[in-house]
Amino acid sequence: MFENLLGIFRKRRRCDEQLSPQPSSNYDSDEDEYNDDENYAHPAEWTGAYFSNSQIDRPFNANERFVTILDQLDARVEKFRKDSLNLQEKKDYLLMSMDLIKSNELLQNMSEGEREEIMLYIQRVSSRLATVELNVRTVRDASQEDSLSQINALIDTMIKMGDPVIGRQRCQLYLNACCASTIDPNGRMGTLHEADVGPIDKKFESALLGCTLDDQKNIKKRLQALMGYLNKQTVTN
Repeated sequence: MFENLLGIFRKRRRCDEQLSPQPSSNYDSDEDEYNDDENYAHPAEWTGAYFSNSQIDRPFNANERFVTILDQLDARVEKFRKDSLNLQEKKDYLLMSMDLIKSNELLQNMSEGEREEIMLYIQRVSSRLATVELNVRTVRDASQEDSLSQINALIDTMIKMGDPVIGRQRCQLYLNACCASTIDPNGRMGTLHEADVGPIDKKFESALLGCTLDDQKNIKKRLQALMGYLNKQTVTN
């Protein structure tokens, strides 16, 4: 029965190959966008082909074929994780945008009725966003958890300042601290001299160096997005 199923999968695979061009063998290429049907709907179709003697011209090697399949699965899992991290990052940006609106100086100058209406609107949007739960776990020890908590507290305090000029200055100090921490090709941490990146916030830098490399990258992206917003606010004011 298993051989019959493999025969069906092989026939279908040959038909698909005749109707569609061959995909690039470079999985990481931007042009190699896989679709859900290929990767999730019919897993037996692409795995079964590796266990068919008619697909190769050399003796059957089960170990090699299992490794080949697992290599492909590993690459797809990594891409899935990367896509999930991007979604999580977008959610963080939306949350940050709402925090910035709540602390905007113009909102404070509105009448009480208008301000209450806007705050209720923000609450509705926040509640809707809260229905989307994303959890891509980054492995951290207790010290790294504490460092990340310190970073989040410092950024939240900066966002709630309400003054875009002071907020921009503080954000630049934090961003300089991120740029001062460099990663060499071997993944080792290094630091640049303060004169090369501008003044930095020592407290922020100390907490940043205690975070994981993934967290450091995400923190830098978050600050860059925040700086873009604060630059616009400064020009407007």
